[in-house]
Amino acid sequence: MSVDTATVAKIAALARIKVSEQEIAAMVPELNGILAWVEQLGEVDVTGIEPMTAVIPNTLRLRDDVINADPLTGGNMRDAVLANAPAAEHGFFGVPKVIE
Repeated sequence: MSVDTATVAKIAALARIKVSEQEIAAMVPELNGILAWVEQLGEVDVTGIEPMTAVIPNTLRLRDDVINADPLTGGNMRDAVLANAPAAEHGFFGVPKVIE
């Protein structure tokens, strides 16, 4: 696949990007080079290779999901937090209705 000046101008118009004729002429060989490189990547044999999201294997380091019961460092402070709320309803912050 190759790109010509008309194609670059159409893409610029669709993207609503103002591009001069000199810039269009400069983009044509660059885009053709990118497309040639992508076509070259399509020729690589990748049978039996698993898709990956990173070069090295990563696993998430998860911590145990526990509630901290110490009122000084967090957790189990619902009543103290809701004491500052202008309107508390059923253990949650009450907010005014915004949908008409």
